Amino acid sequence: MKKTLLTLLALTICGMANAAVLKIATVTPEGSQWMKDMRASAREIRERTEGRVQIKYYGGGVMGNDTKVLGKIRIGALQGGAFTPTALASLYSDLNLYGLPLVFDSEEEAAYVRERLDTRLRAGLEDAGFVNFGFAAAGFANIMSNTPVRTLDDLKGQRVWVPEGDTISYISMQSLSLSPVTLSLTDVLTGLQTGLIDIVGIPPIVALVLQWHTKIRYVTELPLVYTFGFMVVDKKVFQKISPADQATVRDVMGRTYEKFDRANLIDNQAARDALLNTGIESISLDEVELERLRGLLRQSNRSLAEKGLFTLELYDEMMMYVQEYRLENGATVAE
Repeated sequence: MKKTLLTLLALTICGMANAAVLKIATVTPEGSQWMKDMRASAREIRERTEGRVQIKYYGGGVMGNDTKVLGKIRIGALQGGAFTPTALASLYSDLNLYGLPLVFDSEEEAAYVRERLDTRLRAGLEDAGFVNFGFAAAGFANIMSNTPVRTLDDLKGQRVWVPEGDTISYISMQSLSLSPVTLSLTDVLTGLQTGLIDIVGIPPIVALVLQWHTKIRYVTELPLVYTFGFMVVDKKVFQKISPADQATVRDVMGRTYEKFDRANLIDNQAARDALLNTGIESISLDEVELERLRGLLRQSNRSLAEKGLFTLELYDEMMMYVQEYRLENGATVAE
């Protein structure tokens, strides 16, 4: 009996030593529903693989900004991370497509396009060396500011946050006569507190989770930028896991991100209501101002594609689907 117990203990220790441990960084705060769901998925993966695959999350941005996380993935200190598209756009530029300003008018329109292009973008990520488990929409980014933004002229000279490495947003904001200020996600709250930036473009749910809403007074409600997030794991590391266990990880994490994709849009609407309940004032652009804005950004988006910041053919295909959706639903199609 004693020998049997020792054998089982030895096998257990051996199994733990041979386990694939995926250390994954995220800015998602500890205690949030997102983090609870991710930890639940990690438990399911561990149970279904009998401990052969274990996921350890580092939440709250403790591993640093995107640049630092990517550096740690390269040297093997981390095996993955949760990112927004701009973080990996230098490695796979077509991740920028969905986030071009004022491409989509509604969540339904974005969903129509995503049904046709998500698989291609995920394959592109794998070609770039990262295994992805799906995209989770975070809703449209709105203009959030400390002075009202009702017209295009109200934007001129304002200092707007642009994520590190986001060349497209930088150029797009310049086309609107804004003054872009590049900051990592973890530095934005300080930037708002100190007056380094005047405007952020962010979905209500993210503003609440990251506490940015405590430093803004107005939200201009227009579908400025479609935002989404995703998790990736270093492909070289992932391929060392057995095919059966890879399939388990893809199944569990795929379902988790499908859940996020559905729930985030509902949560984003609730977050918008919560923002207004804190005293933040809602502002709308009239149609004339909105069309001025669209005109400038259409020119900027097309110019960026022609300069090679993303694949022109894929951009044209995306815009074809946008027009297709609008025609099918009786909406106005832009020239």
